[in-house]
Amino acid sequence: MKRICVYCGSKLGVREVHARAARELGEALLARGLGLVYGGAHCGLMGLVADTVLAGGGEVVGVIPRGLVALELAHQGLSRLEIVDGLHERKARMLALSDGLITLPGGFGSHDELFEALSWLQLGIHDLPVGLYNVEGYYDGLLTHLDRCRDEGFLRAEHRQMLIAGTDAAGLLDALERFQPPQRPSWQKDV
Repeated sequence: MKRICVYCGSKLGVREVHARAARELGEALLARGLGLVYGGAHCGLMGLVADTVLAGGGEVVGVIPRGLVALELAHQGLSRLEIVDGLHERKARMLALSDGLITLPGGFGSHDELFEALSWLQLGIHDLPVGLYNVEGYYDGLLTHLDRCRDEGFLRAEHRQMLIAGTDAAGLLDALERFQPPQRPSWQKDV
């Protein structure tokens, strides 16, 4: 792996534990010589993980839509900032630049990015490992919901296993390195 895409909030959240996790993830990337690909803002958890990698001399590539440059206050100190036309192009470009991805706590945007990446993995559009940094149980409810999707027959067991959840940065990166893409059976079996 060369670069990890990180999805996360453009806000810090109300608990310091989330900021600490963003810094820890940045430090874990640096320790392995991995670059960061992220949404290009200097605020929130996005800015913290980027600043941590930059402070350690690592590569940071930001990808931000033209319409959000002013709104999200694009980070001006990155190794490279790519400005794209829209959110769909942003997500595709971030994945194209990455060898795996991790989602830290965040809101609608982070969830959208996570689920699109999982859907694309399920469909074979990419074969990247998809990780979820479950900081102090932030994503427990989501993980329980995904188990219910599986149990109710809306998600195959092998697809439920595609999402790699972890509670520490180093362990999550280890799990991403061991990832094997799922076998993709014929969709006709479910019709």
